[in-house]
Formats: sequence, structure tokens, C-alpha cells
Amino acid sequence: MFNRPSNRQYNEMREISLTSQISPYAEGSCMAKFGNTHVFCTASVDVKLPPWLRNSGKGWITAEYGMLPRSTHSRMDREVVKGKPSGRTQEIQRLIGRSLRSIVDLKKLGENQIKIDCDVIQADGGTRTASITGAWVALYDAINFLLKSGKISENPILDQVSAISCGIWKNKEIIDLDYEEDSSAETDGNFVMTANNGIVEIQTTAEEKPFNKEQFLNLLELAEHGTKSIFKIQRHALNLD
Repeated sequence: MFNRPSNRQYNEMREISLTSQISPYAEGSCMAKFGNTHVFCTASVDVKLPPWLRNSGKGWITAEYGMLPRSTHSRMDREVVKGKPSGRTQEIQRLIGRSLRSIVDLKKLGENQIKIDCDVIQADGGTRTASITGAWVALYDAINFLLKSGKISENPILDQVSAISCGIWKNKEIIDLDYEEDSSAETDGNFVMTANNGIVEIQTTAEEKPFNKEQFLNLLELAEHGTKSIFKIQRHALNLD
């Protein structure tokens, strides 16, 4: 009999909650909780664009990601103390930014920049997928702010985007890996998908032995199942149902 450490079924995600407008200061915000992984996401509107985009008629969305020192089992130093973000942090920041830009018409955003901040308060696997999922909710709120304030006239958001981890653990394809599973998985993957069945990015890596096409398609099917549920949670968080 196949048993996960959390006693979940192979296709069962952790309890997921998304709470919007959690910050009284940011134009958009969301607390994303995937089980014991908690990420605080904010979206801040900035009229100052990168130099290469000024007078282009286009906007921009960028992201920063960080983990609090005691978000994990043992304390880590803040990256600012080390002088620069780690390669992992830079990779995740770029992934969050790419994911959000993929579902936004940057021309309709006008010459506005939205800066996403994803701060991991508590980590138990899947911090990047929780960040992307919560960041979309925060972004939606920030876009609403721009619309209501008259700074843009059309909603530039074209689709929803969310992400989920899937992997092979003890030779079985499973969804939404927690830390215990992630740290010993034979294959680890992150799937970024849109509500209109689009694929933004797939990061799938064999940690011990290669996986085959059938296993990959099983992971993709799990990701489609998971993100479909997450899209409903996103919409509920924003009262879009």
C-alpha cells in the first residue's frame, strides 16, 4: 500500500488558502498558504519604468523573492548580509516575473510598472509555486487599483496563472510535494499553467534516475488537475465567482 508522509492520496493537494487584500498599504496583496508553506505576496504600483522601456507605451511586471531567516527548520542568514541574492533566488524571481508577464497585455498596462514581492514566512516545500499562485491574486488587485484610479482604461490581464509541484516519490507520481517528499523525490517538477490550458513553464528534473514519457505525462495530468482546482480558489479569493 502506498502511503505519503502526510497520509494524502497521490493526487491530493495540501489545504490551499488564498487571502487577498491582506496588506493595508500595498495596492495588491495576498497571503498564500499551501499547507505549512506560507508566502506573503504584495503588488506595488510604480510609475517609474526601467530605462529601456520609457516612452515605449508598454508597462512592466517584475518580481522579488526572499525567505525569512527562520522560515525553515534552521535559521539562515538574510541574503542582504551576503551582499547579493543566491542563484536560486534569482531563478525564482525571474520565474515569477515571467509567469505573470505571460498573461498580461503590457501595452494595456500603459507606462506603469508593478513590482511583486514574495516573502516566504514559512517553508515546507513548493515556495515558488505558492509564490506564483499568490502573486497573481495580488497582481489582480493592483490592476483593479489602476482601473479605479483611472490610470488605465482596460484590464490588461488576459488569463489566470498558477503553479503546482509534481514529482515521483517512491516510484509513484504525486502532486504538491511537501519538504519531506521533495527532499527525497526521484523526480521533482514545477508546472506553471494558465486557466485556458496554456503552459507557461515546466521545470522537471530527475534527481536519481531518468523518468520516462509515460511518467512525465502522468505528472502533467496531475498538474492540470491541481491547477484547475487552484484557479477556482484564486477566483473565490477575489470574489470573481
